[in-house]
Amino acid sequence: MPTRPRTRRTPPGVRRTRRLRLLTTLLAAGVVVTGGVVWVTRSPDAPVVVERCSATVDGESTSMSPEQAANAATVVGLSVRRGLPARAATIAVATVVQESGLRNLDHGDRDSLGLFQQRPSQGWGTPEQVQDPVFATNAFYDALVEVDGYRDLPVTDAAQRVQRSGFPLAYGDHEAEARLVASALTGFTPGGFSCHLRDVTTPQEAGGDEQLTPTAQRVADAAATQVTTARPSVVAGTSGRALEFTLDGEDASRLAWAVGGWAVASAGTYDITEVSVEGSRWTRSSSGRGWVTTATGVPRGGVQIRLGG
Repeated sequence: MPTRPRTRRTPPGVRRTRRLRLLTTLLAAGVVVTGGVVWVTRSPDAPVVVERCSATVDGESTSMSPEQAANAATVVGLSVRRGLPARAATIAVATVVQESGLRNLDHGDRDSLGLFQQRPSQGWGTPEQVQDPVFATNAFYDALVEVDGYRDLPVTDAAQRVQRSGFPLAYGDHEAEARLVASALTGFTPGGFSCHLRDVTTPQEAGGDEQLTPTAQRVADAAATQVTTARPSVVAGTSGRALEFTLDGEDASRLAWAVGGWAVASAGTYDITEVSVEGSRWTRSSSGRGWVTTATGVPRGGVQIRLGG
């Protein structure tokens, strides 16, 4: 009786190499395809800028679009805000990559919706709620922490006990990339998350030394909801376009990096132009360089976020 051919899985390193070759080819043409969306970045007077974000840990890297990065920031940031272990973030990111490709979908199998493809008919919430990334992520974590010993379970088992998917073995396929994203955005790998973005072209807003601009206030509100319970102050002399968080405790430095990573990953959503932590700075105008070691004037546990146009 003839044997069935075995499916060979391409090693992750080979897959990354092939993606890099494809990206190089597309860059030469001034076009990049991300998740089925074609970005044409060339203009008559400007160089090609491919907007992309990446998580890099110990020489291993995974890339994503700014849209996906913002969703990853929410998913991982909420684990930080809730005081959950990085393992919870890894499980959540692997789940979202499998379910939606890190996109907040308005469709899915039967009535599945959102990042986690949660089904309103199964009690996850209303259609509107499960398409709210914050609500959906909190609902996932609420269920995950009820799984006995989830920290020690394989990713695919922990995710499946929450999701009850028809494809229960698929979550583990994304564990490696999920661990990179989780490590970078929880602050355990300082400077591990970066985005290369176009310059901001929207007009500048004016605030004051005691009042944030409307856009800066949106950042403060989003950060308070998604990544930290700390409330920011207005950075003097910035006309309300910069805010500073101060984190306390023995874990202050890591938490500062978590907030800084969240800000960079969310920069495409909020017109963030600069993020500084102690001794390092990410600047949108030179974001292709990633985080740069420099004197920032930001103390240990501090994070400054600047906006502008």
